[in-house]
Amino acid sequence: MSKAVFVNKYGGAEVLSYQEYHVGDPGPGEVLVRNTAIGVNYIDTYYRSGLYPAELPLIPGDQAAAVVEAAGAGVDEFKPGNRVAYASKPLGAYSQERLIDASLLVPLPEDISDEVAGATLTRGLTAEYLTHRLYELKAGETVLVHAAAGGAGRLLCQWADKLGARVIGTVGSKDKMDIARQNGCSEVLLHQHDFVPQVKELAGGQGVDIAYDSIGKATFMKSLDCIRPRGMMVSFGNASGKPDSLDVLELAKRGSLFLTRPTLYGYTNIRSDLLLSARRYFSAITTGMLTVETGAPFALADAAEAHRHLEDRSIVGSPILIP
Repeated sequence: MSKAVFVNKYGGAEVLSYQEYHVGDPGPGEVLVRNTAIGVNYIDTYYRSGLYPAELPLIPGDQAAAVVEAAGAGVDEFKPGNRVAYASKPLGAYSQERLIDASLLVPLPEDISDEVAGATLTRGLTAEYLTHRLYELKAGETVLVHAAAGGAGRLLCQWADKLGARVIGTVGSKDKMDIARQNGCSEVLLHQHDFVPQVKELAGGQGVDIAYDSIGKATFMKSLDCIRPRGMMVSFGNASGKPDSLDVLELAKRGSLFLTRPTLYGYTNIRSDLLLSARRYFSAITTGMLTVETGAPFALADAAEAHRHLEDRSIVGSPILIP
């Protein structure tokens, strides 16, 4: 028997339950992996709370570094002992061991630690597709990044800056401003304030080329007001709740704006895209383009405390779970 963290009913961090479960043997196309470092991402709280409904009971988590323990029939790419990482559905990462489709795994280079991959892969793949494949960010463009001191925000700001874009970031408190500046922001504002006039002034009166909004309800409409005509709004998170329904004429009123609500899965569900994204992210780390940090470690049994840590917005850095 192995152990895992379950959500048996929706609710706060207290509903996370550490219990035994039977893993089984890998079937065709599957591998059995032993997780070594498990990422804790904000999306995990959405499944825990029921914001993203899923069949219960469920084991949350979609990101980890791991070691292959056994491979099922037809798996040629991986063998026992291989270091791997994953950042994709199905859920189930909050576990000592799990079965997973081999097509969802990426090889883990020797110079990338388990802790870095386990803590940051989802965010790294997200930053990669946002800056390279959803829209190929160009030098000289100006972008707005909310939650610029957060896990995904720091990587996104760094990557945009290294590509030559000018990055205007927002944060939730003054003590996070320096963190955002250290990660590529040329200007940093507080998102609780009316940041629209400041952003438009900083962007030459026209507005930014792209707004990357992972906060959701609290900032969504203001973000639209910060974008230049024919600019793009990228809504890729709901940290403050799901945005209110939008009348599409609001996009026309603001100058024929583009709006997209992407998901990581939508940009990595084709294996060649997943491998490209992972290689690009790992290369950005090893070449020094990106500086990554791992958050506080928690035992897998203490997943509830890790969730409380994550949801405390005064704390910088996302935790990892160690089985």
